[in-house]
Amino acid sequence: MKASPFTQRGFTLVEIAIVLIVVGLLIGGLITPLSTQLEQRRSADTRKALDEAREALVGYAVRNGHLPCPAISAANGLEDRAGDRCTNERRTGFLPWATLGTAKLDSWGRIFLYSVTPDFADSAAPFRLSTPRDITVATRDAAGNLVAATAPNDIPAVIISTGKNGYGGFSDLGVRLADAGTGNADEKANLNPIGTAFIARGGSDNAALPGGAFDDDVVWVSPNILFNRMIAARRLP
Repeated sequence: MKASPFTQRGFTLVEIAIVLIVVGLLIGGLITPLSTQLEQRRSADTRKALDEAREALVGYAVRNGHLPCPAISAANGLEDRAGDRCTNERRTGFLPWATLGTAKLDSWGRIFLYSVTPDFADSAAPFRLSTPRDITVATRDAAGNLVAATAPNDIPAVIISTGKNGYGGFSDLGVRLADAGTGNADEKANLNPIGTAFIARGGSDNAALPGGAFDDDVVWVSPNILFNRMIAARRLP
């Protein structure tokens, strides 16, 4: 007996498998670009937040005649000041986001870090053009050698995002992430509690490179821009 011309033939398992493979390949091809775009967006948003924080630091200095101290804690974003100086002369810690009115976290949910030259945070003796800075920022050249990114001991303050990997950074609740062992020496340098020598360079996942894997984002307050704004506001000289 012949089959009716209206009888529908179902898909075979082989045909279904082929369709699923094709769909999987299409989805897989879309996921990678979308993931890359998402990370690029996060990096751009973090850089924007860092730039805004830097502007807020300059604005704070114009208004008050000095820079703020690090934040009290991961939960309290007011600056940690005892009288005219930072509490216990502390110079490194979290960006005082509440005092500045800026973002607390980068795009990966870690708290922005901050270091300030102590004399620039002294409210009893507002800094002058002659007030010495003590922060230096370095980078690496094409051969992997450390070279100057700023003049030595010339920077009043820096702000840091610990980037996508977050090594050594702090969550919103103040929980610290583990570092990468010996594979991220340059990132470890940016976590030094002394806070006078920092590294800013291109990102890489290659731990075998000089300085190891790196995705920190480091910005600093230029003394020239800071002084120019202070002079324009008649806070200096």
